Amino acid sequence: MTRAIIIGSGIGGLAAAIRLAHRGISVEIYEAADMGGGKISERNFGGFRFDAGPSLLTLPELVLELLDPDLRFPIRKLEIITKYFYPDGTKLSAFGDVAKLAAEMNEKLKVPKDKVTGYLQKASAVYDLTADLFIFGSFHQLKNLMNLKALKTVLYVRKLHAFSSLHQYNERELGDKKLIQLFDRYATYNGSDPYQTPATLSVISHLEHNMGAFIPEDGMYKISESLMQQAVRLGVQFHFGQSVRKVEAGQGKVQGVWLDSGFVPAEIVVSDVDIHRFYSTLLPEPKRLAKLNKEERSSSALIFYWGMKGISAELDVHNIFFSARYEEEFEYLFRRKEIFDDPTVYIYISSKYNKTDAPEACENWFVMINAPADMGQNWNKIIEHSRTKILEKLEQMIGMKLRDNIVNEEILSPPDIYKQTGSVNGSLYGTSSNSRYASFNRHANFRKDIEGLYFVGGSVHPGGGIPLCLSSARIVEGLVKEQMLNYKNG
Repeated sequence: MTRAIIIGSGIGGLAAAIRLAHRGISVEIYEAADMGGGKISERNFGGFRFDAGPSLLTLPELVLELLDPDLRFPIRKLEIITKYFYPDGTKLSAFGDVAKLAAEMNEKLKVPKDKVTGYLQKASAVYDLTADLFIFGSFHQLKNLMNLKALKTVLYVRKLHAFSSLHQYNERELGDKKLIQLFDRYATYNGSDPYQTPATLSVISHLEHNMGAFIPEDGMYKISESLMQQAVRLGVQFHFGQSVRKVEAGQGKVQGVWLDSGFVPAEIVVSDVDIHRFYSTLLPEPKRLAKLNKEERSSSALIFYWGMKGISAELDVHNIFFSARYEEEFEYLFRRKEIFDDPTVYIYISSKYNKTDAPEACENWFVMINAPADMGQNWNKIIEHSRTKILEKLEQMIGMKLRDNIVNEEILSPPDIYKQTGSVNGSLYGTSSNSRYASFNRHANFRKDIEGLYFVGGSVHPGGGIPLCLSSARIVEGLVKEQMLNYKNG
């Protein structure tokens, strides 16, 4: 039986472990932390439970297909995906139903309904053209470029809008400033700047509005928990609190990994760690690392977990309070590496649908603002200043006193994200997509020169976010299948 070692137990590593175990491969996961799940984790304190990382799920079938029927968990499709609050008092509900969404924008913004429906139809077309090659496949393999679907992508490349920024495209297609800002926001889903990232990222709005946004009824951590249960059921062995120190490769093949306790041989090694960290510590290669370092890091996050006294009638599960100067906010994030004084604020309240996440007459507020990657800034000062600005902004826009309602608090900053997840500089998605070539520059899921060495997770192809990390595991399964066939055929 072939032996595979997975380095890291983020969602990409867990999915890879399950897929390889199904193929009869003996799988072991080495995880430096004391628990699995990576960024999909939870916090419990003061009677409050928080999803500590991602707070929304698209393409849930990518998770459920990995689980035995009795491990599949109930999920809820959101009727209102997000409530949006603007500085001038405008409030919009982004409905999951496209017809309702278009009607809302028509009523509140006087935008013709066909502007919204037409935009999402074009986003759907982008998905159809890109999904097989850029999401569920690897353009790093020549055979994937030599088929009719890949040819169709090339022939209809103009429909990908890759030569306009997302903001430029939204201006042209939508016209209304508030609606433009709403759809610009999708760039932040992979830690990028809508004023720089290609308009191809409009595809994210298709995933959310045309295909649906979901939440597991027991919280996002249920995803990690269920995948770990499935892995154990398939015989995957977990080694928590054990760091891989080095990957050993020679004669064109991976040979295993080094731990503090010694060498562990393996025919397959799958890395689920940040690709920058991989080439700086696990398999040091200065030239590859230098090339990676030329790519701009994605944004990070500053998160306040607030146990709140009282119930907010105004807020929904997901809420966005926009900045009045959106472009300047991104200028601060990516050029100055600072947090703007009027940041866009995101609030996720899972206790709106799962009452057990907070004590009676209380709510659990996950309050997040985009933050720059950690470059050695004075984070204690930034945290204190940002907290004040967030409270001032929310109190003004909601019209209620909040400071005295915070009964419990924990904070997560970019340096904390690095310590807890290994994401270099605390960047949530590895590199940003702030260039038209960003997708092509992401590291492949394999090494042509080292047989048996593979890569999954948000810092490699196809990118960050739950669906893409799960897709990276599916791609690696296909690559391993090819490797096993080559062994069989001699």
